[in-house]
Amino acid sequence: MYLKVYDVEANQLLGHLGDINPEGIMLVSEAPIETNKEFHLKMLLPREYTDQPFEFKARSLWCRNDINPIFYDTGFELLDQRNKDFVFIRELIEELGFQEA
Repeated sequence: MYLKVYDVEANQLLGHLGDINPEGIMLVSEAPIETNKEFHLKMLLPREYTDQPFEFKARSLWCRNDINPIFYDTGFELLDQRNKDFVFIRELIEELGFQEA
């Protein structure tokens, strides 16, 4: 399950969630994402859990080719790590079985 993540300011799909941990997230995208930039992001969650998108701020730290060379992986530092909603997101990911193979 790959959750969609949007750039709120550009109003466009930025990528899909590839990984999440307490300090950050990794997005998988079709195009490289600019590094050292702050983003206002919105993640769409499964409707059976909530009908509200989850918005947060993050800074892109690195970008490199994915194992599949037509995609890119970008690491983001979460800028509001105290946000209690991230606990919900991590629990949701674990419940849905979204884990590294």
